[in-house]
Amino acid sequence: MLAVNFLLLSAVLFSIGVYGVLARRNAVMVLMSVELVLNAVVLNLVAFAVINGSVDGQIFALFAIAIAAAEVGVGLAMVLLVYRNRRSIALDELSEMRG
Repeated sequence: MLAVNFLLLSAVLFSIGVYGVLARRNAVMVLMSVELVLNAVVLNLVAFAVINGSVDGQIFALFAIAIAAAEVGVGLAMVLLVYRNRRSIALDELSEMRG
């Protein structure tokens, strides 16, 4: 019963993250929303590992956390470069960069 609550929490986090990715104009907020989606996936992996009684989901969750940390580093570096060149991190203005 407890794992079902974690699955519901994961679904809520995933929904909030997808809404944030689709509705936000600020690049930092979009990155934060992507992190919410990744955290929802990690929570799902751990909840299903508890349901099945195995450790495999928890091992995959550790890999997903490592990938999320790398994604944050690369994403923030890209946002900083765009801010240095454009003085704005609005995603609407990035569409003007197409050649």
